[in-house]
Amino acid sequence: MSKTLRAIGLMSGTSLDGIDVAYLETDGEGQVKRGPSATYAYDEKQQAALRQALVDALSITGRSQRPGSLSKTEQALTQWHIKAVESFSKHHGLSDSNVDVIGFHGQTVLHKPELGLTVQLGLGQALANATKIPVVYDMRAADVAAGGQGAPLVPIYHAALARARPCAFVNIGGVANVTFIGSTEELLAFDTGPGNALINDWMMQHKGVAYDEGGAAALRGKISQSQLATAMAHDFFVEKPPKSLDRNSFAGLDFTSLSLEDGAATLAAFTAHALAASAKWFSAAPKQWIICGGGRHNAAIMRDLQAVLPNVVIAETLGLNGDSMEAEAWAYLAVRSLQGLPLTFPGTTGVKAALTGGVLAKPTK
Repeated sequence: MSKTLRAIGLMSGTSLDGIDVAYLETDGEGQVKRGPSATYAYDEKQQAALRQALVDALSITGRSQRPGSLSKTEQALTQWHIKAVESFSKHHGLSDSNVDVIGFHGQTVLHKPELGLTVQLGLGQALANATKIPVVYDMRAADVAAGGQGAPLVPIYHAALARARPCAFVNIGGVANVTFIGSTEELLAFDTGPGNALINDWMMQHKGVAYDEGGAAALRGKISQSQLATAMAHDFFVEKPPKSLDRNSFAGLDFTSLSLEDGAATLAAFTAHALAASAKWFSAAPKQWIICGGGRHNAAIMRDLQAVLPNVVIAETLGLNGDSMEAEAWAYLAVRSLQGLPLTFPGTTGVKAALTGGVLAKPTK
């Protein structure tokens, strides 16, 4: 029997909106006691630095390379995470003596598993030294090195939470992904298409704001059925899962003929229709589609999802937290890594055999 550990999970996703922090007590298997969580939003300067990092990362050909602004941004990002842990711990009465491990995702700036490349900024050793807590980080690399997609990693945590089966957990972050959990423990997971990233970029380009708050612009717009059809004809949707996406995988699509509102509406519909298309790969119809991530706050995405899928519920309906799900998962995965348990599976990343991962950084004096 695995030992129950106390863990903090840290997630900075492709939406570039902030750092999610969550506390969890778990054995890394079926025992999960969810604790407090919080989000520390990035300001405009921080978001601009991360957007520049995404541009500079395009020239990376090796995982250790940090061209352009990347080295400076990696150091800054690590400091932002240190401050988030310190603030969270102070607020909730935690210390290095009652937290066993931190699961540190870092910031993905490049994800091209077909080239054996996945790059997450974040200095795990620096975080461990500053917090005096062991840190497990770089959890995608081993899977990619073994021929897997390196994403998604959250499915094994979804399986620990699942009650009514078969079901599907959906996370709508910058990229959207789904986990299908069958009645007989079947686990299938993959990226489905865009989440919030294309909408965020569209709003930044046209209005100078980082996102479409509540889906307000999209709700005022009209979906371009022709542009939606073109988007859904992308080669990605005929690829068999497991499969994963880079934040910029759909950057070649051209929506410039549309107005601000119509573009936002069409992109919201694209997210929903791409998610609905994922069901063709499932062995059975889910009893529930459980929606997590920032995209569930976009009323246009939710409206479109409910139009194309049955039994759509947000995580909170089931007593879960759709904002902290991935941070909780990173805490859970850190414990699994310490226990030597698998993080990825043939049905989630396409890796040939179930595989553990992560790098452990122990605090130095």
